[in-house]
Amino acid sequence: MSMFADVIFFLLLIDSLSANFLVWFGADWYLHHFRLISRFFPPARGWALYYLLLVLWIGWLTHLAGFL
Repeated sequence: MSMFADVIFFLLLIDSLSANFLVWFGADWYLHHFRLISRFFPPARGWALYYLLLVLWIGWLTHLAGFL
């Protein structure tokens, strides 16, 4: 079970870090290359930061519980 939790956590961590990188440094590229998707999912710095903090908090809680 611990291996599964590790994989899921690190996949979420990579996803949240890449979302933050895209929002903070590549928003213009994202808007230019993904026009249709960006209409429905615009790059928002607040939500990306909230996502990263939530993933880190869940990782910290699972580490305290002994799953990570």
